[in-house]
Amino acid sequence: MQTEPLLLMTPGPTRVPERVLQAGARPMIHHRSAEFSRELATVLELIGPLFGTRARVLPVHTTGRGALEATICNLLSPGDEIVVCCNGKFTEMWAALAESYGVRVHRIATDWARAVAVAEVDACLAERPNARAVAMTYTESSTGVANDVAGVARVARAHGMLVLVDGVSSIGGMPFAFDEWGVDVAVTASQKCLMSSTGLAFAAVSDRAWEVTRRARLPRNYWDFAAIRDAVAAAKPETPGSTPVHLMLQVAEALRMIHEEGIDRVFARHAELAERVRAGTRELGLAMQCPQLGSYASTLTAVALPATIAPAAVRDGLKARGILTAAALGPFTSSFRIGHMGDIRVADVDRTLDALRDVLGELHAGARVGEAAAT
Repeated sequence: MQTEPLLLMTPGPTRVPERVLQAGARPMIHHRSAEFSRELATVLELIGPLFGTRARVLPVHTTGRGALEATICNLLSPGDEIVVCCNGKFTEMWAALAESYGVRVHRIATDWARAVAVAEVDACLAERPNARAVAMTYTESSTGVANDVAGVARVARAHGMLVLVDGVSSIGGMPFAFDEWGVDVAVTASQKCLMSSTGLAFAAVSDRAWEVTRRARLPRNYWDFAAIRDAVAAAKPETPGSTPVHLMLQVAEALRMIHEEGIDRVFARHAELAERVRAGTRELGLAMQCPQLGSYASTLTAVALPATIAPAAVRDGLKARGILTAAALGPFTSSFRIGHMGDIRVADVDRTLDALRDVLGELHAGARVGEAAAT
């Protein structure tokens, strides 16, 4: 018997709209055909405004994690130093990727419960004049923080360092100003705000970063940004190697949907959903997982539960009602995460909050019965 699909209220992968699913279900077209080149050209035209850049954005045949690794390969050399703002799981992962290539990593802002402090970055860079780059997340999906990319970019550029940004959980759902902020590389991926299946990433690269790639000496082949740039810049745009055609067709359709809705309206919708989730969970007596962050993402919320309620029980109760949420990451053992990015709408948030109210009521009632039986 066919069952209704789960409502994916997770920080990725997110729900893929029917239009996007249908675009990815087309008969195969050859990745060297004129038809595919037109679809790729559409992607290249429509994705730039989501990054806030007039530069050509590179499609990278990999997941977001692979694109983060590619930034290391393309911009650094053995023995180079990099400063990584490690206030969450995914920048810590980025730091580990850099170390695996022999790059010297200086970890700062390592408190997962707080946003990156621009003053701390400035002070650290003054002590590390040989560092080549600063890496950070825009939003960190392990905590729900929204870090101050513009502020960190400002001080990094003052110290002559590159600015690398993981925007996987944010670009397409929150305003991002690559050119204005002075970012050098920013990365996102298909399965989150771009409302598509997993497996395709995108990277914006500044002119300053392109100059650095010419001198960088880490090994790179499949993830060679220059090879991708040259292929997509051709009169008939292509990508190196065999393109994941149906993934690209999905992203092309998702971008059309975003532009039809209007980019500013998409950003406003995400902000509205975030406030609705936070207000709704507060009304249920719940708190933020990290109440000291100061600035929160519009794309996901990490929610703390009372010590008497197991997060797994809450998530299981929601799943039984057709809603999938995400477990906490890292040191947070009494939390769970609600994603509200991409194709998620007000009705989806309201359904989730109503279900959460029911689950909490059942768990509280069960706890009271258990307490009474114990006495």
